[in-house]
Amino acid sequence: MFKKHRLSVIAISLLAVFASAAVQARKDDMDVGRLTNTLNQLAADPNLGTYAQADQALARDAISQLAQASSHDRPHALYIAQRRVDQAKAEAQLQASQRQLNQADQENAQLQLERSRIDATAAQQQLDIQRMQYQLAQQETQRLQAQGQAAADQAAQAQAEAAQARKLAAAQSKVAAAARRQAELAAKAAKALRAQMQDQPSGGGK
Repeated sequence: MFKKHRLSVIAISLLAVFASAAVQARKDDMDVGRLTNTLNQLAADPNLGTYAQADQALARDAISQLAQASSHDRPHALYIAQRRVDQAKAEAQLQASQRQLNQADQENAQLQLERSRIDATAAQQQLDIQRMQYQLAQQETQRLQAQGQAAADQAAQAQAEAAQARKLAAAQSKVAAAARRQAELAAKAAKALRAQMQDQPSGGGK
């Protein structure tokens, strides 16, 4: 009777050990499954999966070591696997953020380059407009100079004509003065002749 009881106790103890081992095995499987699922989700993420490939490989290796770890080494293996998975996820997020930042920098640089091109084109257009305005100003200056020269030539011609007219008027005035003197002389001669004729005695009276 005592021997049977002892066997029952041993059997119960063994069942408890097996049950505890089974529970621990299930827990181990749950940790491995949870970490593997997290890593698989990271790898399948369209935005993050292509980044941190080395860290993802290290995380998968750590999960594999966790699955093979003894009960004594399991806590440390679980800690390492969890850290590796977290590190892979954080590194993927960091690399994705850096890639976005680099793209933003490239887009900004492209925008600045395009703005520089637009500014250069606008400056060239402004320079062309100023060059055209300068040419028009030169043409207008030449036209005004030509008009001024023509006006000066006309003024010089008018002055020459006026001087010639003054000379002609002076000559005409001299001719007129000479004609007046001749007329006066003729009038005096005629008067003197009449007076002489009046002073002579008549022939019929002798």
